[in-house]
Amino acid sequence: QVQLVESGGGLVQAGGSLRLSCAASRGTVSSYTMAWFRQAPGKERDFVAHIRRSGSTYYADSVKDRFNISRDNAKNTVYLQMNSLKPEDTAVYYCAADATYFGSYNYEYGHWGQGTQVTVSS
Repeated sequence: QVQLVESGGGLVQAGGSLRLSCAASRGTVSSYTMAWFRQAPGKERDFVAHIRRSGSTYYADSVKDRFNISRDNAKNTVYLQMNSLKPEDTAVYYCAADATYFGSYNYEYGHWGQGTQVTVSS
């Protein structure tokens, strides 16, 4: 089973940028739909973005034009570049993977990382 490890979270001021990484092992990122979700305290785990096996990408409206998901097959890693960060982007960010699903419902993804905290100060 693919294993996922996120990194790159931290504290940043509003308007700043962060890049999250999701390193995969026991599986290749190009064989899965790779997604990012986020969960703020007391809220649901929400879809942020995904990249399909084909390389096509899809974003939640709340992050479109600010975030970019990409994949480095050689490093077996998926990235989430986050720009123009806002306090409402504060959450734990999770990487997820699934071999057959390519949508935005969190319960459909079979593999998850442990999450990385992103905090955006105003």
